[in-house]
Amino acid sequence: MTEDFLQKKLEERRILNAYRSLRTARGAIDFCSNDYLGLASRLKSNSARPYELKHGSTGSRLLAGNYPLIEEAEEIIAAFHDAESGLIFNSGYDANIGLLSSVPQRGDTILYDYLSHTSIRDGIHLSFAESFSFRHNDFNDLEEKLRKGKGHKFVVTESVFSMDGDKAPLHEISLLCNKYRADLIVDEAHATGVIGPAGEGLVQYLHLQTHCFARIHTFGKGLGCHGAIILGSQTLRNYLINFSRAFIYTTALPESSIDIILSSYALFPGMLHERQQLKQLISQFQQAELAYSKLESDTAIQGIIVPGNEQARSVAALLQTNDLDVRPILYPTVPKESERLRIVLHAFNTKDEVNKLVGLLG
Repeated sequence: MTEDFLQKKLEERRILNAYRSLRTARGAIDFCSNDYLGLASRLKSNSARPYELKHGSTGSRLLAGNYPLIEEAEEIIAAFHDAESGLIFNSGYDANIGLLSSVPQRGDTILYDYLSHTSIRDGIHLSFAESFSFRHNDFNDLEEKLRKGKGHKFVVTESVFSMDGDKAPLHEISLLCNKYRADLIVDEAHATGVIGPAGEGLVQYLHLQTHCFARIHTFGKGLGCHGAIILGSQTLRNYLINFSRAFIYTTALPESSIDIILSSYALFPGMLHERQQLKQLISQFQQAELAYSKLESDTAIQGIIVPGNEQARSVAALLQTNDLDVRPILYPTVPKESERLRIVLHAFNTKDEVNKLVGLLG
C-alpha cells in the first residue's frame, strides 16, 4: 500500500511553512488555552457519590444513552440562559454541525459573518440551503444580502470572534433580522463564562435572548469542561432530536461529564473577582506599546499580527523559549498577511506575567 498521495500533501504544507504538529506546554505560562477563568483545574464532582456516576453512556440518546441527569442539566442550563429549552451535544463543533446542517432547507438562505468559525462553515456546507458570507461585522453588507435572500433566511454569527477577539454588533444585526424576517443564530463559545455579570454571554448581557432563534453555548472554553448546548424553543429541541444527524448518530456524553458541566454552572456565575481580574489584564495589554500591529479587543482574545508563516513562527518561538506558551496562527487557518499570535489572557495570569509578555513583544 502506497501513501505517496498523503506525503505529497504534507510536503506542500511544509513548503508553505504551515505544517502542523502536536506539542505540549511543559509548564510554561499559559497565554494559549481557552481556559479563561482557570476552571479546568478547579472543577470537582457536583455529586455526593461521584463514584456511582457512569463514565460511559452506552449509546445514543435515542437508544440507551438517555438518562435523568442529562435532561436535568438541560433544564438547569436553559433556565440560567433564559431559554425555553436546550439540547446537549458532545462538543461545540457537533452542535454547529448538527444545527446548521439540519434546520435550513433547500430554497432557504444562510448569511454568515466572513470570520465565522470553521464549525459554522462546515455545518453550512452540509446544508441544502444557499449560503453567502457578509463582510466581518458589516451590517450594511448584511442588509444588502438580506434584501436578496430567498426562502427562509438565517443569519449566523459568533458573539465573540475566536481569532480577532472582537464582538459582533448584535443589536444592529438583530434589528435587521427583525426587519427582513430572518432567524438569528449566535455562537457564544468565547463569551460563555466571561461576558456579562454572571458570565451568561453577550446575548443575555444585551437582553437579546428573545430575538435569537438559537444560541450555542460551549463548555470546553471558559467553563473548563467539555460539550455544548443548543438553546431555543421546545419545538427546535424536538426538531433536532428528530433531524440532527450529529445528535441522532453519536454516543451521548456520560453521567460523569454532565456532572462536571453542572459543577461549572454552579461555580462560574459567582466568579466576579476572576472576571474583574481578566478585565484589568485586558486593559493592561491593550494599553501596551508593541512592535507589531495589535487588534483592538476588549475580550480575553488578543491578536498580534505578524505577517508571514515563518515570521509568526519565529516570534512565537522566542516567547516559548522564555517560558510563555503562545502559539502562532498560520495561513491557511487565517488569510495570508494576517498570520498572527493568538494571545489569550486568563484570570489566573498576573500583571508581572503580562509585563514579561509585553516586554518581549516590544
